Amino acid sequence: MPPNASQAPPDRKLPQHGVKGAYYAGDWIDIEDCAGTFQPDSSKCSQCPTRSTCPRSQSRNAAAAAASSTEKEVVYDIVIVGAGCIGSAIARELSRYSLKTLLLESADDVSQGATKGNSGIVHAGYDDKPGSLHAKFCWPGNQMFPQLDRELRFGYQLNGSLVLATNQDEVRILDELMERGRKNGVKRLRIVQKEELFEMEPALNPDAIAALHAPDAGNVIPYEFAIALAENAVDNGVELRIRREVTDIVKKGELFEVDVRHWEPKTYVDAREKMGKSADGSESARGGGGSFVFKSGVAVSSLAVMVKGIMMALDENVNNNIRLQSAVATVFVLVITVIIVLKPSSGTKKRGPTELKPAVDKCSPPIGSGEVGKVEVTDMFTGGSGSWNAVKGVTVGRESVKCRYVINCAGSSSDKIARMIGDDSFYIKPRLGDYLLLNRNQGHLTRRTIFPCPDPILGKGVLVQATLWGNLILGPTARDIHNKEARDMSQSSVQEYILSKCKKLVPYFDPKETFHAFCGARSKSSRGDWIIEPSAKDGSFIHVAGIDSPGLAGSPAIALEVVRLLKAAGLKTPPNKSFNPNRAPIITPKAGMRGLKMGPVGKNDSNGTDAEEAKMASNVICKCEKVTELEVVRAMRRSLPIDSSQAIRKRTRAGMGHCQGDPENYNCECRVKAIIARENNVTVDEVGSRPWPATTTLSKRWIDDDEKKDLENRMAAQ
Repeated sequence: MPPNASQAPPDRKLPQHGVKGAYYAGDWIDIEDCAGTFQPDSSKCSQCPTRSTCPRSQSRNAAAAAASSTEKEVVYDIVIVGAGCIGSAIARELSRYSLKTLLLESADDVSQGATKGNSGIVHAGYDDKPGSLHAKFCWPGNQMFPQLDRELRFGYQLNGSLVLATNQDEVRILDELMERGRKNGVKRLRIVQKEELFEMEPALNPDAIAALHAPDAGNVIPYEFAIALAENAVDNGVELRIRREVTDIVKKGELFEVDVRHWEPKTYVDAREKMGKSADGSESARGGGGSFVFKSGVAVSSLAVMVKGIMMALDENVNNNIRLQSAVATVFVLVITVIIVLKPSSGTKKRGPTELKPAVDKCSPPIGSGEVGKVEVTDMFTGGSGSWNAVKGVTVGRESVKCRYVINCAGSSSDKIARMIGDDSFYIKPRLGDYLLLNRNQGHLTRRTIFPCPDPILGKGVLVQATLWGNLILGPTARDIHNKEARDMSQSSVQEYILSKCKKLVPYFDPKETFHAFCGARSKSSRGDWIIEPSAKDGSFIHVAGIDSPGLAGSPAIALEVVRLLKAAGLKTPPNKSFNPNRAPIITPKAGMRGLKMGPVGKNDSNGTDAEEAKMASNVICKCEKVTELEVVRAMRRSLPIDSSQAIRKRTRAGMGHCQGDPENYNCECRVKAIIARENNVTVDEVGSRPWPATTTLSKRWIDDDEKKDLENRMAAQ
């Protein structure tokens, strides 16, 4: 039965991902059972153990392709525009085939658009209009998540969802939703009555009388999901370039020419210019800067010469003196090539044991107040806090890419991309969704995702959900940017709206435990449904546009559909015989402080060499989330380029805890930046920081008692 309305239920101590275990393929795995399941044998995973990081703003294989292009023109089979969860899912699916695929992202990392700013719910699909593309792909996609997580280990919790009814009119809506779900093929839906409901979730609004239970609804961290997809895609041959904004697309004969603007943050450009180095990142690769492309070009050219020389030396029809000369010349070219490739570049010191403390001492403290880094609504269409305008980006290069097929996954900019080929068949109507995030001590209030009865216009409504990591998330709003009143809501009004709606679902959360806020832009289309089709202007140009909720749930099924459309358009798909679907996680589950060490900078830090890996594994870099130096290094040495503390934050949670990287607490952001600088062999001035205020509705990163009191008052306002 429901608890007393004024009495909060006791803490149920619900599991939190990474704490004494992990969520794997939907289920909880205790830490003792993680070996071989959540933590596989690394030799069986797609990313080969490597001791090098990626070149600046591109994957290793993209840099190698750029080098080989000096010898011949590179033509890609497919260019994917946009590396959110949709573009990354498609890239991963295409990596099953022996194709030349390029993934372009306009922001400074994958997952920076709508994927970063949403709830992370793997919806079941009962709410979608029967016959729509939403309905067609949501349930099939939902059912693919357990196997996806067995392979990619991004963390997936099969937690279920509840739609609450507080009166008989709302109970009738539950019946309608259940029938809609039946038509959409959703299994195991049922309506639970009050007594069972409060046994399932004792912290619900005492006025609730029934709920629609969808046990197949799940929960992921959306950016971790997209990162896992993109990593595995690149491991299997897909090339990635970030900070690449598509500026034009022209069809010439059978090929598209995609014009791309390469940008870098002004702080990075200034730091490079101060050292007299190129701002295009050409000198930022491990072991020798600008040399990466140059050395790769030398290696490719020399290989061709050596092959020719060997053939002549072995040809019995050639004069013996010429054969001998060919053999000597081949050996000479081999020796010179080895010297050039292995020699550190001028002006770049060879990486060796490196202490973190000097870099931490030089690091500028994180920003936590002011409006300088405020993200405008239009910036959210191209990566939000990771967009070129938000970080005062500077154009450092122009690129032209040729390909046979283009896949338009550009989110809120997908209509702009479509117009580049003369297709104006749809436009995007972005809808802003604001959230508040509460501390882990509030996550026990619900195991399942809690929804109100849906609004006929605004959709599923504001929800209450415990994240995979144990935080409580509240939101989102649904602010259509074409509605001036909704778009221009004050920060206090946004907070009041979220808090007042959420207390009608779970009234016992403490708003003073809020420590973070963010906003995402969802790309609703003018058609009112997803757009997954070849363009009427060109059958080799595939739109995957207007993918709003439940796009994350549908993403793996959408990827399969896109491959089908490509095949129908004439794409040949020979299998990638070396495709490996498995990926190891970046994080290591922990049992309290067992095996971990905390202390001032310099006390427990490793010197970055392989011999001190055990030291890395024990050295805590972020106190709140118990992130270790090894986890940061592990992320750095994966297949995606990383050059900012924000990118590490998304992969390891360093700086995502209660203190939000407070320099007076443990100064984790500067510790992370020092590791990035060491791993990339750059200065800390070249490493990006977490932006502020980005899209938050909070007045400062580290809120004070007055702001906490304001949040409490806003919750009580309605």
